[in-house]
Amino acid sequence: MSAEPAGPGADEQGEAARVSAARAAMVAGLEEAGGLRPGPVRDALLALQRERLMRQAYVRRSAPEEKPSRWDLLDWRVPADRDELLGLLYGGESVLIQHDGEPILGRSPGPRCGGAITSMSSTVGMTARLLQELDLQRGQRVLDIGTGAGVTAAVACWICGDGGVVTLDRDRHVTDAARTYLADLGHRPTAVTGPGEAGWPVRAPYQRVFVSYAVPRVPQAWVEQLAPRGRVLANVTGSSPSWPGLAVITKTPGGRIEGELRAVEFGHRPGHGFERIFISRAFLDRIKAGDGGRGFRSHQAPPPDEARAFWLAVDALMPGLVRNWSADYLVIGAPACGSWLTARPDGSGAWTVTVRGPRDIWDEIQNVAARWRAAGEPTSYRLHVDAQGEQWVSAASGHPELTWSLSRRPANTDAEEEG
Repeated sequence: MSAEPAGPGADEQGEAARVSAARAAMVAGLEEAGGLRPGPVRDALLALQRERLMRQAYVRRSAPEEKPSRWDLLDWRVPADRDELLGLLYGGESVLIQHDGEPILGRSPGPRCGGAITSMSSTVGMTARLLQELDLQRGQRVLDIGTGAGVTAAVACWICGDGGVVTLDRDRHVTDAARTYLADLGHRPTAVTGPGEAGWPVRAPYQRVFVSYAVPRVPQAWVEQLAPRGRVLANVTGSSPSWPGLAVITKTPGGRIEGELRAVEFGHRPGHGFERIFISRAFLDRIKAGDGGRGFRSHQAPPPDEARAFWLAVDALMPGLVRNWSADYLVIGAPACGSWLTARPDGSGAWTVTVRGPRDIWDEIQNVAARWRAAGEPTSYRLHVDAQGEQWVSAASGHPELTWSLSRRPANTDAEEEG
């Protein structure tokens, strides 16, 4: 007896099973890597249908420094795009969702040339770690600044309930798309458009504030809109992408503000108008050639990469430096002036060092290292915020050897980028 043909829904069922398996594999990978533990965030990520929240996504087709850049917009409705799009959505990396500030709803898939990506969804691992740190609870009022694709808003709705969640983005196209796609998933947070640095006082105070982009300092509005026992999480960094910091701001039941600045391995990209420096391929080639560099041996070693709080202090106290993490030895450049440093252990306990340029980067590192050691080699810092909006960082032990102010320069921290 011949087998009966598959029913009309067999293809759809097979596709749904494939997507469900990819989602489960993503969550399992996060657990194996130690970035996700049992609890509401894990359950929310396991339930979140990312292919319905991010129905289209960009993939870059050009080399990193090729001009003009070339992109393809993949679409879940196009069968030929689904395999690659499934890998993007559940592979764990950032998902690029907007090009050159375009409307997101109603776009035609296909190639794009030139321009830049203006909104994205952050890496899943970083999002999961931060959401767990936020400690979301049912019934909390949450302000999600930087809507992006709406992933953090979706998780907040799933855990806390839609009624208390406000998601804010500077771009109305991002807001419109998130509102539409979240509603398709059954979530209806308050989705609003406006400058991120102003927060959203209409629904304040908030028990939790989550920020999906980096800022040079914590805007005062975020602190003022925080409820007693509330918490703000935001990446606070300088212009270098090499050594990010995470600000954790809490408000005591009595209304006192307490802050901590932690050095972290990964952080969000900067907000709109907050430019980040980088080392170009041409600069790396000059460093590799070593032309004009001054070489010497040193028995003073820099603190290891794992001493992230030290390197965070380097970024703050000696700004303008960028680490080349792709090298298997220490390579740091100062793009603004062309100074650079290479340093390799020579196996005898000493380091072979080469420096070039008006800045002596090796001397700068050793100077900060001495101050860091004098302060007790702190692994995190106190972040001080006073009523007048002044913000400064000090070693948690209170030693004066390691203190710096956070810039008051305009940050243009409109909500955007990565949620």
